[in-house]
Amino acid sequence: MTTKGQIIVLSGPPGAGKSTVARLLADEGQLGPATVHLHTDDFWDVIRQGAVPPFLPEARRQNETVVGVAARAAAGYAAGGYAVVVDGVVGPWFVDAYRAAARADGVAAHYAVLRPDERTTLERGTTRAGHPLTDPGPILAMYAQFADLGAYEPHALDTTGLTPEESAEAVLAALGEGRLRLS
Repeated sequence: MTTKGQIIVLSGPPGAGKSTVARLLADEGQLGPATVHLHTDDFWDVIRQGAVPPFLPEARRQNETVVGVAARAAAGYAAGGYAVVVDGVVGPWFVDAYRAAARADGVAAHYAVLRPDERTTLERGTTRAGHPLTDPGPILAMYAQFADLGAYEPHALDTTGLTPEESAEAVLAALGEGRLRLS
């Protein structure tokens, strides 16, 4: 019998350090012997015709579809025994897709929001070499969307001034405290 894994949705605005921290969490073995780094940008990149930049308001239907597919993929891996680190801009408005997929497959789901201060986020986000989103406008708009997480505020981690390794440790500590779990 396979031991069920878990889903850790690692989110935050562009430039928060999600991809770097997700790689560390998935590669360091601290989440278990079998891990997956699920980079949600890849789910948007496979749309060959009719893709709408996901930060535009008219992308809502597309984004709901993509998030649903990514959530089901994450739950499928977790049901197979993997610890899945989902790396993407997953605001509170999309958390229910992950919660529902996890519940359907009987796996635990957690939500962590990396939230460095605005200056740090903007500096990191606009200087990413080769990244398709370095425009300050959308980065600041998405930063503002993560400023108040409402009921998910306890899931926010201030990573201002932290190295990626320290940010990964902060995520692991919060997971250990149980404060990132989605009920």
